Amino acid sequence: MPKKFPPEFKRDVVRVARRGDLSHAEVAADFDISVESVRRWCRQADIDDGVMWADQQRAERVGAAAPPDAAAGDGERNLAPCRGLFRRGQPPKMSYPLVRDLAAEGIPVRLTCGVLGHSRQAYYAWLSNPVSDRELQDAYLTNALIDTYSDDPEFGYRLLADELERAGHAVGERRVWRLCSQQKLWSNTVRKGRRGAGKTPGPAVHDDHVQRDFTAPAPDRVWLTDITEHPTAEGKLYCCAIKDVFSNRIVGYAIDERMTAQLAVTALRTAVARRQPVGVVVVHSDRGSHFRARSFRAVLTAAGLQGSMGRVASAGDDAAMESWHALLQKNVLDRRRWRTRDELHAAIVFWTEHTYNRRRRQRALGKLTPVEYELAFTTQAAAIAA
Repeated sequence: MPKKFPPEFKRDVVRVARRGDLSHAEVAADFDISVESVRRWCRQADIDDGVMWADQQRAERVGAAAPPDAAAGDGERNLAPCRGLFRRGQPPKMSYPLVRDLAAEGIPVRLTCGVLGHSRQAYYAWLSNPVSDRELQDAYLTNALIDTYSDDPEFGYRLLADELERAGHAVGERRVWRLCSQQKLWSNTVRKGRRGAGKTPGPAVHDDHVQRDFTAPAPDRVWLTDITEHPTAEGKLYCCAIKDVFSNRIVGYAIDERMTAQLAVTALRTAVARRQPVGVVVVHSDRGSHFRARSFRAVLTAAGLQGSMGRVASAGDDAAMESWHALLQKNVLDRRRWRTRDELHAAIVFWTEHTYNRRRRQRALGKLTPVEYELAFTTQAAAIAA
């Protein structure tokens, strides 16, 4: 039965393949999947994202274009190769530039708008005025808000609205609140007092089955998991990883811009899909709400895994996982400042799969990498069984 990988795992494979540092065969080896899976996922991602190579794009959009006197039916056939560029559900204003570009190449506006589900009237209205007066005013107001906030970070949106009014901007508080929300311009003093004040961890939903014994007799007997975060210019990025204590290998992970229960669920589903463990696996974590969530416990039960939790405010109960986070921090997160979340996301995946699991030798493993250590154990076990 073929493995069913989560969509997040497929996107990570595509990220690494698109970096161009490794061939598809090398990417497949790093992720323990087939080369054809890498190619198929990359092709599908190109279609979904509207990515086409320049020569292919020109051949399909220009070389296959219909002659000027072609019938309307021929135009529809000639638009077919470009349909990979269209994504339904995309905001109309994001698609209008594409309609304009295709119109310049001779594809009728009526046909393109019909495929995208937009009206021609709305397109022509946008074409006559791509940036509305309201959007232009919002841009000026946003710049003024950022300048004012940088001078006084403790100001909330009401005080920022007062400052704009003194500067001669006629703007309401509700509009200032909306712009501040979009730019995350929150008062430092208010937000610090409001977030996490007085919160205590919830009760454990599992007993501690590890008791700080971070050893295992074989792979897929004890997994550790935790979540770490790191800032970028766009905001924080969160990573939930799952580590096999036998070989110290990262067997699953998930990365997202929000720290929710779904982040932990995705990491666990990825580990189960990649490892397909036989027997009971102890999954040890702290008492975070994402690990106590009903959805996370449901995946544990469905996969036949045993949950385990450490004590409150006791980092030593998950020390082996904390050590991996320290390595990630030193080797990736703190190496430089990250401009975008996607840039940091790709760096974490590449370092985890290509460097840590397969190239970084560990003295605790007899100077073997986690993958080599597991392979040596599997070979030895097979020889003993024979």
